Amino acid sequence: MDSRTLIRFLFLFFVTAVVLLLTCTNVPFSDKPENLTENRFFQSNLKQPSKPTTTTATHRHASAIPRHPLDPLTVTELHDLRSTLLSHALFQNSYAIHSAVIEEPEKPVVLTWRHGDPLPPRKAEVIARVDGVTHVLIVDLGTRKVISVDVGEHSGYPTMTIEDMTSSTWVPFENAEFNRTIMARGVDLKDLACLPVSLGWFGKNEENRRLIKVQCFSTEGTVNFYMRPIEGLTVVVDMDTKQVVEITDKGRNIPIPKAAGTEYRYSAQNKKVNLVNPISMEQPKGPSFVIEDDHLVKWANWEFHLKPDPRAGVIISRVMGRDPDSGEMRNVMYKGFTSELFVPYMDPSDAWYFKTYMDAGEYGFGLQAMPLDPLNDCPRNTYYMDGVFAAGDGRPYVRSNMVCVFESYAGDIGWRHSESPITGMEVREVRPKVTLVVRMAASVANYDYIVDWEFQNDGLIRVKVGLSGILMVKGTPYINMNQVNSSENLHGTLLSENVIGVIHDHYVTFYLDMDVDGPQNSFVKVNIKRQETTVGESPRLSYLKAIRNVAKTEKDAQVKLKLYDPSEYHVVNPSKKTRVGNPVGYKLVPGGTAASLLDLDDPPQKRGAFTNNQIWVTPYNRSEEWAGGLFTYQSKGEDTLAVWSERDRTIENKDIVMWYTLGFHHVPCQEDFPIMPTVSSSFDLKPVNFYERNPILNIPPNTEKDLPVCNVASSA
Repeated sequence: MDSRTLIRFLFLFFVTAVVLLLTCTNVPFSDKPENLTENRFFQSNLKQPSKPTTTTATHRHASAIPRHPLDPLTVTELHDLRSTLLSHALFQNSYAIHSAVIEEPEKPVVLTWRHGDPLPPRKAEVIARVDGVTHVLIVDLGTRKVISVDVGEHSGYPTMTIEDMTSSTWVPFENAEFNRTIMARGVDLKDLACLPVSLGWFGKNEENRRLIKVQCFSTEGTVNFYMRPIEGLTVVVDMDTKQVVEITDKGRNIPIPKAAGTEYRYSAQNKKVNLVNPISMEQPKGPSFVIEDDHLVKWANWEFHLKPDPRAGVIISRVMGRDPDSGEMRNVMYKGFTSELFVPYMDPSDAWYFKTYMDAGEYGFGLQAMPLDPLNDCPRNTYYMDGVFAAGDGRPYVRSNMVCVFESYAGDIGWRHSESPITGMEVREVRPKVTLVVRMAASVANYDYIVDWEFQNDGLIRVKVGLSGILMVKGTPYINMNQVNSSENLHGTLLSENVIGVIHDHYVTFYLDMDVDGPQNSFVKVNIKRQETTVGESPRLSYLKAIRNVAKTEKDAQVKLKLYDPSEYHVVNPSKKTRVGNPVGYKLVPGGTAASLLDLDDPPQKRGAFTNNQIWVTPYNRSEEWAGGLFTYQSKGEDTLAVWSERDRTIENKDIVMWYTLGFHHVPCQEDFPIMPTVSSSFDLKPVNFYERNPILNIPPNTEKDLPVCNVASSA
């Protein structure tokens, strides 16, 4: 082996290891002879992290069987599914499995199913590409037969496989021009790390082939290679032919930023500071929640089905709350999940204009979920749930510790009242607020998204998104702002020498199939308007009144939030009334959010048109779940929530779905360097006339005897 071949071999080995660490902390399932270790992509020394010794599930994936109609595919079912597909004539040629998930039964079937009933027939929905053509197949897992194959004109391509992303980063190194360019930049091949970057859609020259762009960084001197971009170098790769289509190098005059000061690992810090003493929530009687049959969560007055999903991350289904007066379990939400994440960067230059990611539809939000870190991602007394997914060849693998469930108490108050001394009544009543949290964290390359579904015992559901991780930065010749001409647009903030944090947005769109006391619901905008008094009516000149408007069609329900045009947004069941005659309902309470300011005809915004409004309401349609379309990769925006809603279908007293987009504008600052403190935003689903009264009126307060006494450790 000559020196050049040896260097290339070592380099490819290094790149493979880097990408595996970034995108595939997967645990191959090896309980059967036919396992993922046969697949070259999964030849890795990564192993399942140890579980905490407190509350955890016993995960015997080899023997797992479904017990609920909505349960995800098991390892056994995925093996059987793969065997069925390989026996089909279609799969005798080159193929790749892009998705293999349970095809959920029809909604009425799920709603009428009760524990102990036989399961409905188990079917799998498979998205596969065979010889360059996308197919959607339905497979009956009981009969092991392919019962439906859809081959049609699809807008865009399916979610990339992990193999797509990994193999794409290998392609440039077989190109002599690329190797010469890297060496001309002064970068040692062994210090190179490259990432696959989805390219959106910007014209006909990108059609009829699956393309991806590859950009590279230097790892010399730091694990935080994102801070050391090789600016201006972009390689366009055909994912199917594994060929370089184009190389653009417009940054040769831009230095690679230094490694000093970029490390974020605790072990690499020169100065370690303990600002606070260790803190933990103790539960002397153990946690209050239980998880039955691996996926059914029961806590306080809540019950819901929970499962990991390769695209959505987690799916919360069949959410029910117990009525404190009647004791019955009442329907609140049929299904909720993260439908899409749209992340456009605001730099029109050649190496940046295409960075307009759809993290769920292009990369797979669940596929990028990383194992959670006990005691740091999740506290003690946490239950950890694994994801079981299909690799590109159809074999199952386990994403360990993907989801955690725990109780949280941060000293918040559920309700309180103290009577003023002037009344002579000694009354002080306070109740603590304890919540149940379902959490996942996805590391989509540089960015980390923390998604919490928080259930409160007063009936409120809070959905919170936290953003952390590492900025995607741009190299620059500047080392100080005094070098920058006042008229020059940096498209971001100078964070450190030769490093610009580029302005960008994050939009997280949630699918919320509300079933408030049943499927037949209506969407009501409760407009809060100023009413002026008539002459002589009152010393007041004005007051506020609430005007209820029931949305008749989809367009009636489209909402752009405005501070000076306030409203409440209710989903009500018009056929169910409280004892005093109010329709039972839940309301969406928006949190701090952001709206897209891009031109509506800008290609990224056409694809991300589901962010044109913060709220949409559509009639239930099981084929309309992904806001950016079923096939998002390189789509043109022809199959999005905005397109469906243009039909202006009737939504009054129907089975309806509400969509809400949580938005962030991010103008980077130096505190975001070299890694970002978490910034969060949330929205609430709050009961409104759902209960007859305060549903936590009769919960007890804490007393000293209920809680352990922890002695302060001696400082000696």
